[in-house]
Amino acid sequence: MEMKPVLSGCACCGLSRRHFLASSCAACAGAVGVLAAARPVFAAKANGKPFIRVIYSLHAEVQPGPDWPNVGFDFRPVMESVNAALANGCPEFNFLSSTATGPEEAEAIVKGDSDATAPILGYIVYQMNCWNRVVQTVAETGKPTLYVDFQFAGSGGFLVYTADFLRKQTPNVGFAASSRMDDVIAAVKCFKAAADGGSPADFAAAAAKARRDTTPAPGDLACKEDPLTTLSPAECLEKMKASKILVVRDQEAKVLDPYMGIPLVQVAFSELNALWESADKDEARAVADRWEKGATSVTDVTRETLEVSAAMYLANKALLAKYNANAITINCLGGFYGNHIHAYPCLGFHELNNEGLIGACEADVRSTATMTTFTALTQGRPGYISDPVVDTAKRQIIYAHCVASNRAFGPSGTENPFDILTHSEDRQGAAVRSLLPVGYMTTSLEVCPERKEFLFHQAKAVANDPDDRACRTKLCAEPVGDIEKLFTQWDQWGWHRVTFYGDLKEPVFALADAMGYKVVEEA
Repeated sequence: MEMKPVLSGCACCGLSRRHFLASSCAACAGAVGVLAAARPVFAAKANGKPFIRVIYSLHAEVQPGPDWPNVGFDFRPVMESVNAALANGCPEFNFLSSTATGPEEAEAIVKGDSDATAPILGYIVYQMNCWNRVVQTVAETGKPTLYVDFQFAGSGGFLVYTADFLRKQTPNVGFAASSRMDDVIAAVKCFKAAADGGSPADFAAAAAKARRDTTPAPGDLACKEDPLTTLSPAECLEKMKASKILVVRDQEAKVLDPYMGIPLVQVAFSELNALWESADKDEARAVADRWEKGATSVTDVTRETLEVSAAMYLANKALLAKYNANAITINCLGGFYGNHIHAYPCLGFHELNNEGLIGACEADVRSTATMTTFTALTQGRPGYISDPVVDTAKRQIIYAHCVASNRAFGPSGTENPFDILTHSEDRQGAAVRSLLPVGYMTTSLEVCPERKEFLFHQAKAVANDPDDRACRTKLCAEPVGDIEKLFTQWDQWGWHRVTFYGDLKEPVFALADAMGYKVVEEA
């Protein structure tokens, strides 16, 4: 835990040198002091301005391991930039900056603030990594709390935790999900409602209004023509029953209960690895040749890595053939870091999805079943499993992952360009940046047989984001409907969504009716 006073104007002059070291007032403007402190002591409303505590929720200032945004990411320049922007953009407040990795360090910060000479007016919590649980502890103080996403870094936790706050109607929490710092500043200025004697709920309401006011109006949602013929519900159900999903999550092999009528078989890592080891080397070289020639660029990926990735693709194909299956999902990170498999399956999944088969990430059975179901319904269109990010500055949802097809319209459809890069989070192996087609309607889904529900939203594909943070493929889309509503379901459904090209609204609702399912429209 690190406590960093960040003070606007000359407010630091009223502080002890123990908390902020400066040789002159000129050094104070927008300054960032770095000093550990267990019990902050500061004057009430130094220079007439109330104090706001900024807490950065992260693993470490320099990321030690694989996670969003990526291993080795240096958060220090980002935090310094945010601190300076807050000091310059909101001179009516004093800001005190800290870092916390989880609840214990958050509790220590909150306790230190409660023991201080002057009270903290409120808190800003920046979610810098996905799953550090800091904001929950801060929200429990009851003080006005602004929750902010550092996008392509903390977005998974931000979306899940924000949905939980909304579901519980937590009265003192406002949130900002914008790539534009001016929008964050607009939300921070809402602390004035509390400074002027209003309640924490008044602050949260003002922050919600600021977010809505800074979100652009809907754009042109007219889409390019995309002829699509789908199966009838009865035909789709028959195709689902004839499918089979292989789940590779550990060293245990067993038959699992069907999922939404789709048979499941769990296969051990050792069986997959044996097929990888025995894959035909000449055939693997030929596949690697095809990838290398087909890609627009190959960056930081060796020829050897391409060939071992091709051998993993051949192993996946052999495993599918052995079990007469058409879908496979692998606990890729657990297998790779546990030394159970020796190549990422990303490029192989890319190839399977291009062929009308299903290669799905992270041993996520629900998303794999979603892909299996709607690839059947659309007669071969691939699902794109992703970790989404919501950006109100652009009125966009960005679907991000390191696996994606480059035949969005099915095996016989047109191809789009793709690049081969390392897997983003750890900068190892080989993964795909697919520059997916823009101008088309997309449909994003998840299935939940336990609740007999389909989750559903649609969005127009508008761009591909090249940001180096987080996963390689980033399809940007404008949601159809209410982007505010799009913040509400992540706590119930998790982070993954599966996106298909095409307007699938009518066939999805027809399939839901045939199955006795409810469609939950999240936008």
